[in-house]
Amino acid sequence: MTYQNFSLKQLQDIDAAHHLHPFTDHKDLRNAGTRIVTHAKGPFVYDTEGNEILDGMAGLWCVNIGYGRDELAEVAYEQMKELPYYNSFFRCSTPAPVLLAQKLAQLAPENVNQVFYGSSGSESNDTALRLVRHYWALEGKPEKNVIISRRQAYHGSTVAGTSLGGMEAMHGQLGGAVPNIEHVMPPYAFELREEGESDHVFGLRAAKAVEDAILAAGPDKVAAFIGEPVMGAGGVKIPPESYWPEIDRICKKYDVLLMLDEVITGYGRTGAWFAAQRLGLQPDTITTAKALTSGYQPLSALLVGDRVAKTLVEKGGEFFHGYTYSGHPVACAVALKNIEIIEQEGLVERVRDETGPYFAKALAEKVAPHALVGEVRSFGLMGAIEIVKDKGTRERFSGGGAAGVAVRDAAIAEGLMLRAVGDTMILSPPLIWTRETIDMCCERIVKALDKAQEKLS
Repeated sequence: MTYQNFSLKQLQDIDAAHHLHPFTDHKDLRNAGTRIVTHAKGPFVYDTEGNEILDGMAGLWCVNIGYGRDELAEVAYEQMKELPYYNSFFRCSTPAPVLLAQKLAQLAPENVNQVFYGSSGSESNDTALRLVRHYWALEGKPEKNVIISRRQAYHGSTVAGTSLGGMEAMHGQLGGAVPNIEHVMPPYAFELREEGESDHVFGLRAAKAVEDAILAAGPDKVAAFIGEPVMGAGGVKIPPESYWPEIDRICKKYDVLLMLDEVITGYGRTGAWFAAQRLGLQPDTITTAKALTSGYQPLSALLVGDRVAKTLVEKGGEFFHGYTYSGHPVACAVALKNIEIIEQEGLVERVRDETGPYFAKALAEKVAPHALVGEVRSFGLMGAIEIVKDKGTRERFSGGGAAGVAVRDAAIAEGLMLRAVGDTMILSPPLIWTRETIDMCCERIVKALDKAQEKLS
């Protein structure tokens, strides 16, 4: 790579001159300068200064099999030589997306057997929105087009993804959302549970908010409910056990489709191939991306349930939707190899039986006692740490997330990459982590919390 001919300062200057970053205050970034990550291996990434950083976010929730897997580079190279690209339009296909679709149908819940490809989770949620509304139109009910979502949900950053999501700051910049999308309370017990309310009762109350929204709009107008099994970018918000069974009951009662966004939870992160299986759900659509290729190639797959697919096929008529890179052969070949590695190394079962439970135990025993920690929680290999000023009352620090930034920066200085969402620290490590890696992570978190405490006090 030619980057070795450039100093860090030169790369930072070029970056500032030409590169607009996602979800960034560009004035702040250019004053501070970017961290330039140059290479990675296993669970670690390395920057231009030679710092080794344990990646607690698996890139961006995606590098499930870790970095530096030659197998994926080799299969991409072979596919590029044989057929670097052909489209899925004009009644054409190529072998890799065909075989990947078959494999995904085998791994998905029993009622899900069709796949629509894109290049990102945002694109896949666009497709889900379009497909669900198209389904009801084919069924002779075009007025049944309202989607119920949740506040603080994240479903991507395209216009449709932003509209489906419940991030107020994103809505404020959008200047006009896709119509007929309603948002209700999230199932976030840490902040929204009432005094004396059990998790079980809170979960039912959060689900009732969905039912109330359906009734307010009219069941004959509501097409679907969309939700992440665990809200990821919103802060790893894990619903109580009572929530999803009640959501499932409500959707069936009012003939509302169930759309699951598993862009983060898919492909093993929860200890099942899909969180739908762990939760006992049979959704009508499942949005997936990220770990489908472990981030080695951009690829998304909307998994479509039999009910929707049957109408799409039997009623006929063109679905006016698709992308240049739908079913890209190189990306699909990489996805097939990635899934093969996950299967061969038993990573889903490892998360379910070993590392997931150990991760929860380590967070509870090593991190939760710290004075800055109001709560720790995890689901498979997803975790969250709530930073508070007062452990007893759970009072937050003032500053609108400044405490979270202090902890994040201290963690990176200690050699651990994690993310701050407000004053919630979130973790989403590669599935290759072991007990030893988890111990290393927790030790670095505690050191970071100590440093941040000194600064915040």
